[in-house]
Amino acid sequence: QVQLVESGGGSVQAGGSLRLSCTASRDSVNAYCMGWFRQAPGKEREGVASISTFGNTYYVPSVKGRFTISKDTAKNTLFLEMNSLEPEDTAVYYCAAGPRGAWVSPFVGYQYNYWGQGTQVTVSS
Repeated sequence: QVQLVESGGGSVQAGGSLRLSCTASRDSVNAYCMGWFRQAPGKEREGVASISTFGNTYYVPSVKGRFTISKDTAKNTLFLEMNSLEPEDTAVYYCAAGPRGAWVSPFVGYQYNYWGQGTQVTVSS
C-alpha cells in the first residue's frame, strides 16, 4: 500500500505563496486518485483539490484560481501550489490517496484510503 509524507508547510503573510509536497512510497502516484484536504481549528476537514489518475483536476470554489494541484511522476510526488494566500487558508493540510486504480469523489474524505501526517500552513494578516 502507498505511504504518503507531506512537507512544505510554514508561515506566510497574506498574499504570499507556499508549495506543499506529498511524496509517495511503495507505489506510484499515477495509480491513485489523489487529493489535498485541510482542517482548521474547530472546523471539519474539507477537500481542497483533487487530481484523477487521468490528470483531471478539481478545486473547491474558495481556492480555484489560487491553488494548483499537480504531480511529478518522476519524483513520485504530489504538489499543491498555493498563491494569494489568505488568513482563511490557515489549517493543517493533508494529502490523501484513494483505492488503487479506483475513481473517488474528489472532495469526499471517507473515500480516500491513505493519508499523510499533515503539514501546518499559517497565514497571517
